[in-house]
Amino acid sequence: MSLGTGIVLFVIGAILAFAVNVQVSWINLDLVGYILMAAGIIMVILGIVLISRRRSSVVSSRSGVDPVTGERVERQVSSSDDPVV
Repeated sequence: MSLGTGIVLFVIGAILAFAVNVQVSWINLDLVGYILMAAGIIMVILGIVLISRRRSSVVSSRSGVDPVTGERVERQVSSSDDPVV
């Protein structure tokens, strides 16, 4: 989601900075365009970092009876796939 948002911000900023030739007295549209383009680049970089750090985890549980004591035993094992950095 952040990749798409970053691309949209960058495109809107580029349109405001380079394609719109409207002069408004109370706001500089070129500056707003450059700010949106910078925010878009930051969002894309953040999205790539978050996607590369995404982890998957597997949780499995087993239950049974201990043959020696007769008590019920539950065991949970969890593992995660960490990317090599």
